[in-house]
Amino acid sequence: MLAAREGVEVLIFGPADRIGEVCEGVTVVDSPVSIAKSPEPAAAARSTPDASIVRAAKAVAEGRADALVSAGSTGAALAAGLFNIKRAHGIYRPALAIPLPMPEHPVTLLDVGANADVRPEHLVQFAFMGAALVTMRQGIARPRVGLLSNGTEATRGNELVLETHRLLAERASQTFGLEFVGNVEGTQVANGIADVIVADGFTGNITLKLIEGVSQRLMNVIRDRASSSTRGKVGGILLRPSLRGLRDELDPEGPGGAYLLGLRKLGIIPHGRFTRTGFSNAIRAAAQGVDEDVVGRTIAAMDAAGALRRPPSDAVATVPSS
Repeated sequence: MLAAREGVEVLIFGPADRIGEVCEGVTVVDSPVSIAKSPEPAAAARSTPDASIVRAAKAVAEGRADALVSAGSTGAALAAGLFNIKRAHGIYRPALAIPLPMPEHPVTLLDVGANADVRPEHLVQFAFMGAALVTMRQGIARPRVGLLSNGTEATRGNELVLETHRLLAERASQTFGLEFVGNVEGTQVANGIADVIVADGFTGNITLKLIEGVSQRLMNVIRDRASSSTRGKVGGILLRPSLRGLRDELDPEGPGGAYLLGLRKLGIIPHGRFTRTGFSNAIRAAAQGVDEDVVGRTIAAMDAAGALRRPPSDAVATVPSS
């Protein structure tokens, strides 16, 4: 686990004997205890204060670091973040938002794994959360938001999607925070119909991994075909600069991971299978997110759009006169 303060130092929480030597500006905090494989991450995060992810989250909560980067168990990172860094005021649940590496039509997908089961009001807030992030990072004044479903018609989807569609259509007509474009099918995720696509964490995680798997498989097939014959090799040489650029655009390691939004400090969750390039991009994304105040500006934008949960007003009881 890693907590980072840009310009000061990088703190790595993990077993010091396995990490070995580090460069200047990096400090290893020996934390050999891991809860990454715990079947109950919430219980493990509560009962294991010496776990590396818990100690890293505490460092962020206490101000010894400004952001958390964790490529271990998403459940453990979320639990440690909730118990230590805490939810931002007005947030129902944190969500994982990732800028998908789509050529020409970037799209941010959330939630991609933090919440398998959600309620309609959670998805509505995710929509505004994603829109606020896209406005800040891409400069889009009124992002187009779509709801992932099995059909584009407003009558398609399960009960969760149907009710969320109704609420988003109603809320979007009352605010300038986003433009709701309705339901989006899986075939439309990559075609630029929306800047933000919202789903529950179960569906979003499957969608993300399917996109990454197909993209990687496609690039491997192109490479294999290009090297299967002399003609293919010649064509491959001619296309190499363009294909290298496409490969870089589709590379899931490029963004560095998903933004864990909804906590009081920033979290970045990269894939555990990332190479050193992906991890360095994750650290870079965390540092940049701190510099740009991603958390504060996202919450402020949601507040301006009326998308934060409001505390119930105090009830006043009156006694009628006799």
